[in-house]
Amino acid sequence: MPRAGLNGDAVVDAALAVLDEHGVDGLTLAAVAAHTGVATPSLYKHVKGLGPLRDQVGVRVLDELGARCADAAMGRSRDDALAAVLHAYRSYAVDHPQRYAALPQRPGTDPELTRAGESVVLVFAAVLRGYGVEGADAIHVIRGLRAAAHGFVQLEIGGGFGRPEKIDDSFQALVDTLVAGLHAHIDRAGR
Repeated sequence: MPRAGLNGDAVVDAALAVLDEHGVDGLTLAAVAAHTGVATPSLYKHVKGLGPLRDQVGVRVLDELGARCADAAMGRSRDDALAAVLHAYRSYAVDHPQRYAALPQRPGTDPELTRAGESVVLVFAAVLRGYGVEGADAIHVIRGLRAAAHGFVQLEIGGGFGRPEKIDDSFQALVDTLVAGLHAHIDRAGR
């Protein structure tokens, strides 16, 4: 008989707690079972295994990241919206470095994971529509924006910035560069 209150969402909640405390390598079914107070085989009533659980964790993390970015863009447009989304992206990674490290970096076959990943892309796409950047051009720009933000936060959460200058100032310089680059891209395209 399943433990009272234990369901698929509660298992994902426990997996996130384990991830936050022990990192990606510490996310095991045994650790999640210990966190929930059940034997490992009892988890199979709620998840099909570690791979599917990692996918469910990825969905939750992408949904959280997408929501944070969408909230940041709300009520803003163009440069203000883009800067807010980039800052929200970074703040999520800094606030939840282990969750960010668990993000799948390539599309999977799980439709929910695909949907959740797309939710982040759609926030960037909505901001770019305010500039008149759409279609394939928007995808190219989004890839560049995400790559820049991801690279920065990977270095930051990995301790890669050892100089005394403020990291916040460095990120703002990156945001300013990305916004200016977007304007240059738009000007070249004649929009």
